[in-house]
Amino acid sequence: MTDNTATAPGNATTVVYAVSGMSCGHCEKAVGAELTALPGVIDVRADAASGRVAVSSVEPLDDDVVRAAVDEAGYKLVGRA
Repeated sequence: MTDNTATAPGNATTVVYAVSGMSCGHCEKAVGAELTALPGVIDVRADAASGRVAVSSVEPLDDDVVRAAVDEAGYKLVGRA
């Protein structure tokens, strides 16, 4: 099993998620905007080419909260990458 949680600068936690449906920069921005709006999120890096989204937050996020934000953007959270 791969550990997909890392410690980011400043003791933040970074988790990489697999997201389906992203195909361009607009998709990356839409997902990023929804995730950035979550309380405690300090950085989001979405990559449409790989289908991966790295989310850094002050405290670990509930996967269901992340899933709801990705759904709101119009994409599907597959799970942790």
